[in-house]
Amino acid sequence: MFNKILIANRGEIACRVIETAQKMGVSCVAVYSDADAAAKHVQMADQAVHIGGAAPAESYLKGDVINQAALDTGAQAIHPGYGFLSENPDFVDAVEAAGLTFIGPSADAIRKMGLKDAAKVLMEQAGVPVVPGYHGDNQDPEHLAGAAETIGYPVLIKAVAGGGGKGMRLVERPEDFAAALDSARGEAKTAFGNDAVLVEKFVAKPRHIEVQVFGDGTRAVHLFERDCSLQRRHQKVIEEAPAPGMTLEMREAMGQAGVRAAEAIGYKGAGTVEFIVDASDGLRPDRFWFMEMNTRLQVEHPVTEAITGVDLVEWQLRVAAGESLPKQQEDLYIQGHAFEARLYAEDVPKGFLPATGTLTHLDFPANCRADSGVRAGDTISPWYDPMIAKVVLHGPTRSVALETLHRVLQTTKVAGTVTNLAFLGALTRHAGFASGDVDTGLIGRDLETLVQEPEPSVEAVVAAAMTALELVNVAPETGFSLWAPLHRAVQLFAEGETLDLDVQVDGPDRQIWQMGEDQVLAERTLDRWTLNGAPMPDVSVSGSTLTVFSDYGRSFDLIDPLDRDTSATGDTNAIEAPMPGLVKAVFATAGQAVQEGDRLAILEAMKMEHSLLAARDGVVAEVLVEEGTQVEAGAALVRLEEE
Repeated sequence: MFNKILIANRGEIACRVIETAQKMGVSCVAVYSDADAAAKHVQMADQAVHIGGAAPAESYLKGDVINQAALDTGAQAIHPGYGFLSENPDFVDAVEAAGLTFIGPSADAIRKMGLKDAAKVLMEQAGVPVVPGYHGDNQDPEHLAGAAETIGYPVLIKAVAGGGGKGMRLVERPEDFAAALDSARGEAKTAFGNDAVLVEKFVAKPRHIEVQVFGDGTRAVHLFERDCSLQRRHQKVIEEAPAPGMTLEMREAMGQAGVRAAEAIGYKGAGTVEFIVDASDGLRPDRFWFMEMNTRLQVEHPVTEAITGVDLVEWQLRVAAGESLPKQQEDLYIQGHAFEARLYAEDVPKGFLPATGTLTHLDFPANCRADSGVRAGDTISPWYDPMIAKVVLHGPTRSVALETLHRVLQTTKVAGTVTNLAFLGALTRHAGFASGDVDTGLIGRDLETLVQEPEPSVEAVVAAAMTALELVNVAPETGFSLWAPLHRAVQLFAEGETLDLDVQVDGPDRQIWQMGEDQVLAERTLDRWTLNGAPMPDVSVSGSTLTVFSDYGRSFDLIDPLDRDTSATGDTNAIEAPMPGLVKAVFATAGQAVQEGDRLAILEAMKMEHSLLAARDGVVAEVLVEEGTQVEAGAALVRLEEE
């Protein structure tokens, strides 16, 4: 076994690897960028090495600097985590050339699976079922359009070098193919430096079911399946294992296909073989097809660990150190059911825009596994993925695990940034998901319902107001002015609305609150407040912002009556950056006539591209930025002429 390893990654996966390695007696070296100097993974590690600037290209993608850090600190091996350099075969070659061990597959195996078209040919040869489609070298638009006609609409255009949903477009009609092809190629070129695409049949009721495999370079086993069908724009939201509705016959067929795929390329380490499944007639062994193989540990690996009792990172270290497979196929079995929900800093009502902010409060219930790379006090950076944590639940049955997930999400406490907690909670209440009737289109079909946040309860508003007026921990004499009950007023602001409240304090243990037509009686017994008979929720305070931990967390801003809101009217003529980011492209020019919905610029932030659109018809008065400009949230990029 190694004495010391370097983790060439950051965030929750770096923390995850460090936890297992240190339990095995292995020392860990962390690497960090300017933005991560005080990050959780840096403080957990035994050593840490600074490797460059905040941008990934200046730090976490600099393989030569990372290799030198490993050599300088005496590390014997490098664990790549996922993302960044984890599936870069040139990095693997460089690691091995430096005399170090790469904790993962060979460069040859990564190359064989790195390009989707070549991988599909290889899988066909290995007897793994492949989706009907065109995977050839001819990238002429007319040829690709003809291939789409032959396959039959709807079709899916996918970047050959793609991943994470980038460079992927669904086309349902022939007349939409050309525009979708241009869009997919542009995004693929930006993300991967390669605009080649393939065209595949789009499955009517698709489920995304993947098989966890593990190999020692010669033989492989599978650790059963995960269902990742709950997706939004090809991004996984909640994953589970095992897949609902899975039959023994289907599991055996998919598991063996995964093993054949791994053994065909001499795979070593943890990998995932992803399949698209046509669930229009239930789960049938003749209705699944190979999509791609991820030659690394997956984000959702904890659900597999939960149902098998296997620590996949431990297996990675042991096999990389020269051991054979820790278990044979017959030694592996499924126990219970597990879910993983991805908790992100993102503004769901604004179209799931990635968000930044400093976490003033972060707390998870004790009955869950929360893999996180951040703590209270940490800042969600615009440079990296805005994931806060992966919340993992295990139960004896699917229904028990799902109910537990629902309760855990309700009682998870996050303050300092907006999150997708309420969205995740709504998914756990979705009737189709609860029954196991899932497919990759579920979220898209019901998105409007799922993203609707209910109005904050009057009790939540009162909890914020009580805290704002410091009426929670009150002294016995509080509540009387010249022997009469004390009246006070307070204004809060939430989601564009001003909330007016009035309180009559009858004494240290009794308050009567009024908000419009609603009245709330606050009473204290044994140091615990109740609001209309229900326990008062906890409240976190940061400056003038109050976060009430009910309804998945609701934030209110205290209005200072002496302040004048100079921005109340807003500037409807300006197209502003919704978050900090890099201006990737500018399409507007001064004097240009634009229509509502026209794309004026592209902003790159949080590893994604965001199109900024004209909010109304008009004429461009001025363009305030140019391509390559780094801008802050709220910066005006394009201004239209006054109406």
